Amino acid sequence: MQALVLKRICDLKVERQPLEIADVPLPTAGPGEIVIEVGACGICHTEIDEIEGRTPPPLFPVIPGHQVVGKVVERGEGVQKWQLGDRVGVGWIFSACGECPWCLSEQENLCPEFRATGRDAHGGYGEFMKIGADFAVPIPDAFSDCEAAPFLCAGAIGYRSLRLTCLQDGQTLGLTGFGASAHLVLKMVRYLYPRTAVFVFARSEGERDFARELGAVWAGDTAARPPELLDAVVDTTPAWRPVVTALGNLKPGGRLVINAIRKEGADREVLLDLDYPRHLWLEKEIKSVANVTRRDIREFLALAAALPIRPEFREYSLAEANSALIELKEQRIRGAKVLKLKNDGI
Repeated sequence: MQALVLKRICDLKVERQPLEIADVPLPTAGPGEIVIEVGACGICHTEIDEIEGRTPPPLFPVIPGHQVVGKVVERGEGVQKWQLGDRVGVGWIFSACGECPWCLSEQENLCPEFRATGRDAHGGYGEFMKIGADFAVPIPDAFSDCEAAPFLCAGAIGYRSLRLTCLQDGQTLGLTGFGASAHLVLKMVRYLYPRTAVFVFARSEGERDFARELGAVWAGDTAARPPELLDAVVDTTPAWRPVVTALGNLKPGGRLVINAIRKEGADREVLLDLDYPRHLWLEKEIKSVANVTRRDIREFLALAAALPIRPEFREYSLAEANSALIELKEQRIRGAKVLKLKNDGI
C-alpha cells in the first residue's frame, strides 16, 4: 500500500518535504484487532510537533495521522464488536493498559502505558491501518468521511477543553488561536451556552474575520486586551506568550485551559514575565489537557450529529500533505485540513 512516512526529526522551516510517499506492507489484523481502509485523515498540529521533535516517535519510520475515518476490511481472532464494512474512526488514543486506576475510571488518557496513533504506532496517512477493536469508535451516518475526520481530535479535544473550563451559560469565554479545534469549540458554545459571549484572540486578520462570521462578539490579536475580563480561556496555540497574556485577561477565580500537547521553546523566556499578583493571584487556575479519551470522542460525535455541527475544512490529496503541513506551520488556516484517500463513505 501507499503511505506517507516520517523517517527522522527535521525542521519544517528548512526541510519542506518532511514526509515521503512509500510503498509499505499491508497491515494484517492480529487477535483483537481490525484493519481499516482509510477514507480520510485529518491533519493536526501535533504532526508538526512529531516532525520537529517536541513529541517524537519512539521508532522510525512511522506513518503519522490520528484523525482517521474508514471501513473495517479485516477482523482478527475474537473480534465481535465490528462487522466488515462498518465505518469507524480512530483518534489520538491508540491503546492503553486497561488495568490501571486511570483506565478503570475512563481516564485512559492518563494511563502510563498510553500509546498515541501516528506516533507510537502507525496512523492514518496511508491507505490502510490497524488498531485494537476496542479503540475504534462508530462514525454517525450524518457525516461524510471528510466531515468526521476533524472531529476525532480537533472536535473531541475541543469538547474536553470546554468541559474542563467548567463554564456556565452566560459566563464569558476566550479562545486563543482559531484553527481546527477552536472553531469547533465556538460552534459548540453557541448551542450549549447561548448566553455566553466568546472573545477570540488570533494572529491573522483572516482568522479574526472567520471567528466573527461564526459568532464571536469580539476578535483581536493574541496580544490584545479584550473589552472585558473573562471567566475562562481555552488556549490552542503552540506558543508560550499567549499563556501569560490569557492569565492577565482572566477575572478573579477564572480558569485557563491549555489545549496543546507541547509548547514550542523559542519564546519560553516570556514566562519570566509572569507576575504573580497580575497573572495568578485571586485564585486563578491553569488546567492542561492531556490527550483524549474514547468517551470524549463518542460524546462529541453524538453531540455534533444532534446539534448538528459541521466543520469548516479543506481537502488535500496524499501527495499534498507536506504542503498542508507547511500551511499549518505558517498559520495559513481556515478551519481544518483533511487528507482524502477514498470517496466518502456515505
